Amino acid sequence: MAAEPRTLPYLAGYPETLREQVQRLLDDGTLGDWVARRHPEPHAVRSDSALYTYVQDCKARHLRSAPPLSKVAFVARMEVVQQALGTHTQISRVQGSKLKAKREIRIARLFQEAPADFLKMIVVHELAHLREPAHDRAFYALCCHMAPDYHQLEFDTRAWLTWRAAQSSKKASAGGPADDLSTGPA
Repeated sequence: MAAEPRTLPYLAGYPETLREQVQRLLDDGTLGDWVARRHPEPHAVRSDSALYTYVQDCKARHLRSAPPLSKVAFVARMEVVQQALGTHTQISRVQGSKLKAKREIRIARLFQEAPADFLKMIVVHELAHLREPAHDRAFYALCCHMAPDYHQLEFDTRAWLTWRAAQSSKKASAGGPADDLSTGPA
């Protein structure tokens, strides 16, 4: 009888059979290689200004009529309440007799080192929120419009995050410094 799979928080919403497959790859020490073979291409987006340009290009291709973004940035740590890898915010302010809205996208800094496909997935996800606030059918249809393989990219990203978390906990248990994968405040 197979051992009970450990909790895989990044894959909690997926069927048990997929979680078991990922757990086997993790136990065999081959999950990182599996992800690297599927997504070998790195990206060159390393700064906030490069990220802003990348997001604006994607927005121009797929969401021309969406409201403008005032800020796009990598952030070292996300707020605990959000438990997110990226966030979109809309801030409304009254200026005189007008209501001004600012929209921002913030992406977890760990995506600076992620394969290009994973950065694309998180950017598509956050851009989709400009039009669709909820994670519903229309939201995922828009994500698939911008990235036809969105669902596979999301799964692979979650598998990569699972592998990174396992690597981090191995380093911590061996007495070395663990990578910071948390999404909590500094």
